[in-house]
Amino acid sequence: MPIPRNAASDGSGKKSRGGGDRPTGGRETKKQRVVVTFDDNRLLPRLLGEYDSNLALIEQRLGIQAHAHGNAVILEGSEETCAIARQALETLYQRVVAGEEIASGDFDGLLRHAKQAGPEAGGPGQIVTRKKTVKARSLNQSRYIDALAADDLVFGIGPAGTGKTYLAVACAAHHLERGNVERIILSRPAVEAGERLGFLPGDMRDKVDPYLRPLYDALYDVLPPEKVERDIELGVIEVAPLAFMRGRTLANAFVILDEAQNTTSMQMKMFLTRLGENAKMVVTGDPSQIDLPPGQRSGLEEAVSLLRGVEGIAAVRFEAADVVRRDIVQRIVSAYEAQEARQADHKP
Repeated sequence: MPIPRNAASDGSGKKSRGGGDRPTGGRETKKQRVVVTFDDNRLLPRLLGEYDSNLALIEQRLGIQAHAHGNAVILEGSEETCAIARQALETLYQRVVAGEEIASGDFDGLLRHAKQAGPEAGGPGQIVTRKKTVKARSLNQSRYIDALAADDLVFGIGPAGTGKTYLAVACAAHHLERGNVERIILSRPAVEAGERLGFLPGDMRDKVDPYLRPLYDALYDVLPPEKVERDIELGVIEVAPLAFMRGRTLANAFVILDEAQNTTSMQMKMFLTRLGENAKMVVTGDPSQIDLPPGQRSGLEEAVSLLRGVEGIAAVRFEAADVVRRDIVQRIVSAYEAQEARQADHKP
């Protein structure tokens, strides 16, 4: 299998379109020039994207200069950022050689992870299903995937768009396909997000579906649609409102409670104590989006605090930097977090 070859030499480069290394303290930061060559330049269009869009992403994310020349990519910037870019190029080239399609999100994920963990860190965590391989796009996502593999109860806490629910569903699909569990149970408190939906027609599934749409979307993304529909009909994938969990013992199952910030303390205690033999449970929520009636305390943060340090339980907190949707979503989350911090500073 062809593999990329690298050569590096010191030198000064042209000004980076992505911003480059800025002079610090009156002295110019020394740049490194790294040449990454590839055995088969016919594969480079798939690696670099249309009009070298993935190189433009490297420049934007890392503030270096990157351009293609023949069967090589030339990188100019600091030693650390060039190492990150080279690592991403080499890793994704191997995937192209193996016949995989490369999207801009694949580059973005590798660059995010390497910037947070350092270029010498191990690769991002991943979850494999028959339909697709889901790879972590941030260091916290890698930690979350590790916790999902190692612990029986995992809390994923943080803003929208950080992948906490999607990764939990992907992990559930992974365990179901391999026979580690017999079923997937999806649950969510039926609390409207700031508006009243009124009476919903149909059977129980019809009434609950609007609240569980994000979980369904994730299922259809990681499993074949016909399998999802068949498993729902057979009860292998069960959708149940949180209120229907009382009195049950959930064994041989992968259980996901989404939007857990909208549980009360009593509801959370009831749900967590449903965990039975050979079962895994994931609880996800965003404490900044509580839709409970005024004065009612959320059970999510209380549970995370009470269970800190308990064996077999892990909590992973995501931040605005972990948002993996469009860049504008990350900026929106950051703006709201900044406002909340200012309001907290002005509280008596």
